[in-house]
Amino acid sequence: QVQLVESGGGLVQAGGSLRLSCAGSGRPLSDFALGWFRQAPGKEREYVAIITRGGGVTYYSRSVEPRFTITRDNAKNTMYLEMNSLKPEDTAVYYCAANANITPNSRSWDFWGQGTQVTVSS
Repeated sequence: QVQLVESGGGLVQAGGSLRLSCAGSGRPLSDFALGWFRQAPGKEREYVAIITRGGGVTYYSRSVEPRFTITRDNAKNTMYLEMNSLKPEDTAVYYCAANANITPNSRSWDFWGQGTQVTVSS
């Protein structure tokens, strides 16, 4: 089992930036691919970005590339999401997740954090 805790969400104006963090415990995050997903009210949870175990390869949804950057620091057991040029449509609860395999399908991911709210005002 691995426990994940997100932080860094908040309220920001359109065009602003936020940095989300996801801290892991229980197992080394280097055992897993890591991802960020988000869920807006009334919508399904959607994939935002994924990073491989070593951090060498990243994937982004079209809606966030190139504004968002996913990184990880395995020595600190932490993952990050740098979000720039934020838009009102980025408003959602953002979740970090860990999984053995890489897939954009959120239903296939095994471990989840509790989520952090990001609100972008226009």
